Amino acid sequence: MNIKPLVITFSLLLMSGSALADDDCDDPIAGWQPRESLRQKLEAEGWKVFRIKVDDGCYEVKGRDPNGHRVEAEYSPATFELREMEREDDDHDDDRHGKSRNDNASTNEDPVSPRGIVKGRPTVTVE
Repeated sequence: MNIKPLVITFSLLLMSGSALADDDCDDPIAGWQPRESLRQKLEAEGWKVFRIKVDDGCYEVKGRDPNGHRVEAEYSPATFELREMEREDDDHDDDRHGKSRNDNASTNEDPVSPRGIVKGRPTVTVE
């Protein structure tokens, strides 16, 4: 059995795996700035910060951006450079009614009562 093709294939797989894992932050820990500094920076920009944690060597921030959207953002801990931001869709319950949260507020008509009873549901008579 010829081992050379097997070794080449295995080494190529290892190299491609390390290229795919390049989404982590690789700043040296000695150069990291405090999380509180990132919190102050974001709050000065109009954010409401819920949590900052370290994930894959990056600062992961959960909160609301200045537009009021719920977001999850990833920052470099040394430079506070934004690496990735993902907007979370937190109004999915209102979409099933065909209205956004703002539409309900403007009409003062909520199709679902606090007890979960839907108003205006058609009645069915079985004969």
